[in-house]
Amino acid sequence: QVDLVESGGGVVQAGGSLRLSCVASGAMFSAYAVAWFRQPPGKEREFVAVVDWTGDTTLYGDSVKGRFTISRDKREKTVYLQMNSLKLDDTAVYFCAAGRWGIESHEFEFWGQGTQVTVSS
Repeated sequence: QVDLVESGGGVVQAGGSLRLSCVASGAMFSAYAVAWFRQPPGKEREFVAVVDWTGDTTLYGDSVKGRFTISRDKREKTVYLQMNSLKLDDTAVYFCAAGRWGIESHEFEFWGQGTQVTVSS
């Protein structure tokens, strides 16, 4: 069992930055890939980024590539999502998830409760 808790969301102006954190508990967390997904208002959940269990391999969704950076601190059992140059379209609830490597929701077994990010003009 892995429990995930996201934090760091809030309201930020377009062009600004936020850093989301996903803190995990559970002995097996270090063996899992961890991804961030987001769900904009009225839309389906979409893939944002994923990092493998080593922290060395990452993959990003096209809409965030070059602006967001995912990283993990294995000792602290924390995965971060650094979000720069935020746009209005980045407004969403952001979820972290742990599981096998992938970019689809069904590939991740454990989910956090989500944190709201609102980008204002």
